Amino acid sequence: MKYPAVKYLLGPLRRVLQRLPERNMLLVLSLFVGIACGLASVLLKEAIELIHHSLTSWFGPEVTFNYLYLVYPGIGMLIAMLFVRYVVKDNIGHGVTKVLLAVSKNESKIRPHNMWSSLVASSVTIGFGGSVGAEAPIVYTGAAIGSNMARYMGMSYKNMTILLGCGAAGAVAGIFKAPLAGVLFTLEILLFNISMSSILPLLLSTVSATVVSYLFLGDSLPFECTLAPFDMHNIPFYVLLGLFCAAFSVYFTRTTLWLEDRIKSVRNPYGRWAMSAGCLGLLIFLFPPLYGEGYEYVSVLLNGGQIDLEGRTLLSFFMDSSWTIPLFFLLILILKVFSMSFTNAGGGVGGTFGPTLFVGAMAGFVTARVINLIFTGTGISVPEQNFVLVGMAGLMAGVMQAPMTAIFLIAEISGGYELLIPLILTATISFGATRMVEQYSIYTKRIANRGELLTHDSDQAVLTLLKTGDLIESDFTTVRIDDTLGALVEAVSKSSRNIFPVIDSKKHFQGYVSLEDIRKDMFKKDLYDRLHVYNFMRSTPEYVYIDEKMDTVMAKFEKTGAWNLPVVDKDRTYLGFVSKSKIFSAYRDQLKQVSHD
Repeated sequence: MKYPAVKYLLGPLRRVLQRLPERNMLLVLSLFVGIACGLASVLLKEAIELIHHSLTSWFGPEVTFNYLYLVYPGIGMLIAMLFVRYVVKDNIGHGVTKVLLAVSKNESKIRPHNMWSSLVASSVTIGFGGSVGAEAPIVYTGAAIGSNMARYMGMSYKNMTILLGCGAAGAVAGIFKAPLAGVLFTLEILLFNISMSSILPLLLSTVSATVVSYLFLGDSLPFECTLAPFDMHNIPFYVLLGLFCAAFSVYFTRTTLWLEDRIKSVRNPYGRWAMSAGCLGLLIFLFPPLYGEGYEYVSVLLNGGQIDLEGRTLLSFFMDSSWTIPLFFLLILILKVFSMSFTNAGGGVGGTFGPTLFVGAMAGFVTARVINLIFTGTGISVPEQNFVLVGMAGLMAGVMQAPMTAIFLIAEISGGYELLIPLILTATISFGATRMVEQYSIYTKRIANRGELLTHDSDQAVLTLLKTGDLIESDFTTVRIDDTLGALVEAVSKSSRNIFPVIDSKKHFQGYVSLEDIRKDMFKKDLYDRLHVYNFMRSTPEYVYIDEKMDTVMAKFEKTGAWNLPVVDKDRTYLGFVSKSKIFSAYRDQLKQVSHD
């Protein structure tokens, strides 16, 4: 840690805990991490509410078509962008993806500033009306707390990874008051190949974070709702909702990633901000539910209420007809992806977790309202608030590809355990149908395409963690392609290896000479000046590049049957060799690290 005050406070604790076995230290630290994450969650929620209330508390019923909606979100995005650009000087967006990358590429190490920077930037972004969620930033914050605490205590990579997961789990538990969902989120999305014995630290972290959240925020559920009893006759409609959620999950994931890439192709950050802020302000002005997280509208629908937008939008006429109401909310459903992407790509800091819940709620409402309109007068109807709740689980299961997290999170944040059957049914259908079309979640698609994603496959996880640059053997004696046999024999006499890389005047790799190739001629001194290295040189069957992924390196070994392959950079400059034996040794060591016993 870089902060002297933190070191001063934690110094005595460190000295005490380092006397314990690391396993026991992990349990104690998981409790502290949970408390810290609970406090961070409370701080983030209160900061967002304070900013939001300060900006909108004076909006009375007499204030119609408030044009401040056009500028508020852009101001928040600009403040966040300037803060990140000139204070943090690091990319802190897409927190969950960053945590996944830290586990797979950076030995579970996260920079210390992430313990607070995401809190500041996201509270301003969302408080001013940015159409994103607070959950991903708090997950990044919690993971950073766990990672840096483990690092400060000098823990191993394995336990640092577990404590990072404890931080993420505690963050989810603290922001939602949902301890079980926090554990499942970490197991399904963040950590892989974790054993049952490692769940205890996760449980300690989530329970302590939840208790802190209850102490400061009261015992009310995040989404209090009035639900109708579950009716078995509605199962076909829940199946239909699951398929609808799957379709929108694919739309949500692909549109978000495509749109963000398109917006970020605008090189000038201020031009990108101006374009995004203008588009976002216009969307929110026309569709007020897109302002901020939008949870207040979700709460109205969960309690069977009707959303009144009279005087709040120029499009309020949509609410005058029974069939145009679901059409209006279908537009919100479609446009939430755009408002979220404009916020994130334009300089704001927030996540897709919250928008996923919001879109799922809208999907459930639209489905239920259309069903009720179609079957008007037939005696067939479905409870709209139930479908709103189940839709949240359906879209979350599809977008995040984490069905267990979706099921139990929605049940915990609403107390809706009586709807466990439709929650399981809809989430499972949405997940399964989405997975048939989209292999990766919104968090993992980009890094999977780059080959940097850890998976539940132990073999693939280890190969992902291994880095070619760490396995290079550089103690081979190089020879020039035009060197004489005499110079080559002299190199042999000074080397302990039996392979000699051949390079040219610019150090580009040309081939290699094996000791076996020159054995019959190396004692014939009359040939020393007549023969040259190029007379003995062999070409290599394959090159390995310094930044190449280990799974492709192993494929090259399998294809060629070689035991050693040369490593070069993009200009074919010789860097060393990588060998099967070195890879196998590193593989065994890394397997011990990812196998959380």
